[in-house]
Amino acid sequence: MTRLAPGRPVIHARDVTMAYGDTAVLHGIDLDIHRGEVFALLGPNGAGKTTTVEILEGFRRRSGGEVDVLGTDPERGDDAWRGRIGLVLQSWRDHRRWRVAELLGHFATYYPDPRDPTELLALVGLTDQAGRQVDRLSGGQRRRLDVALGIVGRPELLFLDEPTTGFDPRARHDFHLLVERLARDEGVTVLLTTHDLVEAERLADRIAMLVGGSIRACGTPADLARQAASRAEVRWTADDGTSRRERTEDPSRLVWELHRDAAGPIPGLEVRRPTLEDTYLHMVHGTAGGPPGPPDDSPDGEAQAA
Repeated sequence: MTRLAPGRPVIHARDVTMAYGDTAVLHGIDLDIHRGEVFALLGPNGAGKTTTVEILEGFRRRSGGEVDVLGTDPERGDDAWRGRIGLVLQSWRDHRRWRVAELLGHFATYYPDPRDPTELLALVGLTDQAGRQVDRLSGGQRRRLDVALGIVGRPELLFLDEPTTGFDPRARHDFHLLVERLARDEGVTVLLTTHDLVEAERLADRIAMLVGGSIRACGTPADLARQAASRAEVRWTADDGTSRRERTEDPSRLVWELHRDAAGPIPGLEVRRPTLEDTYLHMVHGTAGGPPGPPDDSPDGEAQAA
């Protein structure tokens, strides 16, 4: 088993390309993701997210480029390598006749140092469903089971594809705490794909924007806002009672000028800085309020899987 040298990225990808016949899907992807990092990969349907993740997981052969995951090229990963990786897929419906605790216990036998199934059921909020058949779970409960199956083997690297689909707000909050604990306390590296921008902003240390098969930008949410050149919006109520707003790259200066010129307190003064959603819209559509993206036509069904 290959162990990573200190400081070596858990995921290293350089100039990764993918084409289906004459159709290019990825155009030279570069990524470095480190131990204990929560990394979000965002992009519209058809951008290449699923293709990228499947290459990293070893489920799809790339057309070109270099990939190293946990010290191994995924195309040559063996069972021991796969045992170090956890997967929470977007949708799967196997093992419908199994009971929840039995299924989790069965999966635990595949790993040398699994989590205790009973404790894991409590961790994901399925203790009361331990004896229920999988096909009798609600959508949200099934998603919790998917998460439990993904982490039962104590993975070093965890792939999460739309992990909180079907979760109620409390379950989503608890899941976020679990992901943060895995990364912070156990050093698990997490690669997250999601359409929930609030979730990405809450969880991710860094975010990559994948658009048209290329990484358009990568960094912290604050970094991305700066790269997008998004301007803050300052709102206030003028002396005549009308609402005013102005976009500016230097909101502090504008607020100082308003206070300098005002006779007293400024009612309704508010500074709205760019959000991850603003940045996403800017990167994907080139505007803070662009139209929806085009229909997906990728040959691997990205719209259904991403």
